Amino acid sequence: MALRMWASSTANALKISASNACSSTALVSPAFSIARCFSTVLEGFKYSPSHEWVKHDGSVAIVGITDHAQDHLGELVFVDLPESGKSVTKGSSFGAVESVKATSDVNSPISGEVIEVNSKLVDSPGLINTSPYEEGWMIKVKPSDPSELGSLLGAKEYTKFCEEEDASH
Repeated sequence: MALRMWASSTANALKISASNACSSTALVSPAFSIARCFSTVLEGFKYSPSHEWVKHDGSVAIVGITDHAQDHLGELVFVDLPESGKSVTKGSSFGAVESVKATSDVNSPISGEVIEVNSKLVDSPGLINTSPYEEGWMIKVKPSDPSELGSLLGAKEYTKFCEEEDASH
């Protein structure tokens, strides 16, 4: 993790974009992910342009921030999450993450009711850094309109979005 953070910081300082530093089509695990230079985008997930992911699992949608987002934020030191039972609206903030670099709002990629919150993040916000797609999930939502998932980006589209965004900085 420390090496990856150093590499990301070095690439940012040298203004090396993902498209210049590595191939966007390198595969970490062919069935599961597309590797970008310093972050991973998983197949089977949906992504928002504000760097949140959602995994639809039956009647539940699991939500978190992407590997790309946590990489840019740096070491997370605090996470603010809603309570179970609260409604979330697609595109609106439901919480925040604070890193040693900045504080950022976290937006919901879908609308619905929060049915579970990852309470482990209260004491261990760094789980988002070390395991953004597994242990670092933030909330579970019962979607009020599952069709909203169709407007989100797939893995390839999100990878391209991130490369273009990084190249413009």
